[in-house]
Amino acid sequence: MPPIPGSGLAKGLAVTLRTMTKRTVTAQYPDVQPELPPRTRGVIGLFEENCTVCMLCARECPDWCIYIDSHKETVPAAAPGGRERSRNVLDRFAIDFALCMYCGICIEVCPFDALFWSPEFEYAETDIHELTHERDKLREWMWTVPEPPALDPGAEEPKEIAAARKTADKLQAQAAQQALEAQQTQQAQESQQSQQAQAEQDNRPGRPAEQEGQE
Repeated sequence: MPPIPGSGLAKGLAVTLRTMTKRTVTAQYPDVQPELPPRTRGVIGLFEENCTVCMLCARECPDWCIYIDSHKETVPAAAPGGRERSRNVLDRFAIDFALCMYCGICIEVCPFDALFWSPEFEYAETDIHELTHERDKLREWMWTVPEPPALDPGAEEPKEIAAARKTADKLQAQAAQQALEAQQTQQAQESQQSQQAQAEQDNRPGRPAEQEGQE
């Protein structure tokens, strides 16, 4: 059956009429903050303790808007006779949000989970040069990063959690074994001390004759 001429126009007008009769809702921003999706790409927060200055984020950034400075420090040997090691110490970590295109590549390539998306979006400036934020500001935004969503009940356990649980179980087993060995050592010492005391008592002079006869 061929469509009735003008039916499409009638459907469109019907949608328009339904929309016109609905009550309009105005978002009262900034008095009322908007409800943002959990994966909103606002700004990038820095968890400085995890940064190893590997420079992967700066090298992979398409806009070259990440600036990192560091220096090397010598770490003394952990054990006598060991070798000293050198490590990178972060001096500066800045992101120019005037250049950033919010692609998220830096967050994805970071092997140590030092960068995270924050839903914070109120960072407008009147001067474009002030959109380059240093690590102190990036650290403040880190505390606005929401918790990761819960895993699906049927999902595989993350490798990091499995490795941490395996290490914790191993340490717990070692602690239990050490406690058992310490208990056995203490019992052996107490038994030895008891035997020594009994031997000293048996060898003590002036023992009663009845006791000697019984032996």
